[in-house]
Amino acid sequence: MFFFVTLVVLQTCMGRMSMNLASYVDKYLEHRNFFVGYSLSIADIAIWSALAGTGQRWESLRKSKKYQNLGRWFNSISAEYSDSLDEVAATYVGKRGVGKPAAAKPKEQSVNQQSKSVNGDTTEKGKAGNRPSFEVDLPDAEIGKVRLRFAPEPSGYLHIGHSKAALLNQYFAQRYQGQLIIRFDDTNPAKESNEFVDNLLIDIETLGIKARHMLMIHPVSKCRKKGWMGLSQNAETTAVEENMKLWKEMIAGSERGLQCCLRGKLDMQDPNKSLRDPVYYRCNPVPHHRIGSKYKIYPTYDFACPFVDAIEGITHALRSSEYHDRNAQYYRIQEDMGVRKVYIYEFSRLNMVYTLLSKRKLLWFVQHGKVDGWDDPRFPTVQGIVRRGLKVEALIQFILEQGASKNLNLMEWDKLWTINKKIIDPVCPRHTAVIEERRVLLTLTNGPDKPFVRIMPRHKKYEGAGEKATTYTKRIWLDHADAESISVDEEVTLMDWGNAIVKEISRDQDGKVTQLTGVLHLEGSVKTTKLKLTWLPESNELVNLMLVGFDYLITKKKLEEGEDFLDVLNPCTKIETAAVGDSNMRNLKRGDVLQLERKGYFRCDVPYTRPSKPIVLLAIPDGRQQAVLK
Repeated sequence: MFFFVTLVVLQTCMGRMSMNLASYVDKYLEHRNFFVGYSLSIADIAIWSALAGTGQRWESLRKSKKYQNLGRWFNSISAEYSDSLDEVAATYVGKRGVGKPAAAKPKEQSVNQQSKSVNGDTTEKGKAGNRPSFEVDLPDAEIGKVRLRFAPEPSGYLHIGHSKAALLNQYFAQRYQGQLIIRFDDTNPAKESNEFVDNLLIDIETLGIKARHMLMIHPVSKCRKKGWMGLSQNAETTAVEENMKLWKEMIAGSERGLQCCLRGKLDMQDPNKSLRDPVYYRCNPVPHHRIGSKYKIYPTYDFACPFVDAIEGITHALRSSEYHDRNAQYYRIQEDMGVRKVYIYEFSRLNMVYTLLSKRKLLWFVQHGKVDGWDDPRFPTVQGIVRRGLKVEALIQFILEQGASKNLNLMEWDKLWTINKKIIDPVCPRHTAVIEERRVLLTLTNGPDKPFVRIMPRHKKYEGAGEKATTYTKRIWLDHADAESISVDEEVTLMDWGNAIVKEISRDQDGKVTQLTGVLHLEGSVKTTKLKLTWLPESNELVNLMLVGFDYLITKKKLEEGEDFLDVLNPCTKIETAAVGDSNMRNLKRGDVLQLERKGYFRCDVPYTRPSKPIVLLAIPDGRQQAVLK
């Protein structure tokens, strides 16, 4: 990547970026918004500055649309980071389009000093821009020696909260050229299953995380070779012999053993409750999803994790700040077991408005049929939000922009969906749909007696979206809501066609519009009309659609301590609307993202198979507070 960026900068600075290199760069940016990672970097600034410095040569290439992805990237960077790039241009390339370097300026502050600190303290914004920095340091970290772990419990699917921990671990592993282990916390067989393990692996791959996979239960078996102080039944006066007898009952999984647990004999007077008599082992004879009935006892996560972290060579354990009070226990266990100390690095838990992240509560929705499964688009799981239309690039950018802040925060979904819109809008194709209910025919008396077809781009500013065929007929369908907003003799614009004047409006006994008659007025100016209408031809080629909108599962932004989520369930979280769409939508594939003109963004969930079965399109939020599709 360094060589690639250097080559682009050198050639553009010399005013002679080769055609081959330009084509390569254009192809490289086809599915990217930035050259490196998921936010503006020095690579983007360097290449943008070099292109801006070539003056008219780049302007002519950009206007020719030969390199659409490169042009899209350049325009997006210019618009989003205009103020910052003006400073860059003034410093390094003079005015935009003039390749005359300016005199060097004194060295600026570092990126860390220029933006918000990891703890959320506001410092002076530097010349590099107003975007927050997530260039956070791990204490005592050395390049090439950092070893991290992400340890999800296979008792559910990965959700957006877990994603923060996973992506921060990957970020630090890459930054310090270290290693990352994915270690399943599989020490509670009553809640775990192979289904969850398999889908966690899918979710981790979806997030683009590369790491070794392993299970907690295998390395933790070494715990039994170590010594510790302990007792069962919370009885400090129980004799050692009796404790050992009860311990063997636990190992056997007997009826008596089921009544016992192993606790750490620490200090019952310690003000930190986690250092009094924490549970280390429980008797749980339920068959394990991987090793069957080999064991009847399992360590708690609080006991196993510090030990396994130490013996696996983990250097830094990233933990949510909600576990801060248990950090002392983590270190105490490592001390008592005689193993090396692992540095705990805290970050704030990611909380989203109107969202439940407890796997126990999410499981309730699945078991009670309130959702279609763990990948339901209303769920905050990785599979759920991706199925709803979120690009993983948007999720990664959203999480990394927060950095490893320790501030407790309640995040709005709108910010995430706004990032997503910026990714999908420049490239997703445009199509047309009309709501089925009470749709209205507009008859154009001077319209074409014989239908004709025009081939046009699916995205006017992005050739990569391909082409579509649009049929023009004398009778066209309009949305009922649009028809109701038209007055007699009003001139309207039919999108991708031209203007028309409505001459007659027919209504039923309830006063609802049932039919319109008008004339084409193609010489009219589209700039002067108030209504810009989407339309479809009266044709047997139209496809049936089911547009699906979603709302939050609960009606309260944040549950208070002890508040039951069952008391704030949203009674209506899914709305289905029948529609018809243009014939080109027969070619949609599952997962395709598109925009329905004037209706918003959608993801194809069920593609076309036959005329009687509708294409199912799931509405993608665009970051604006609005009601779900109705």
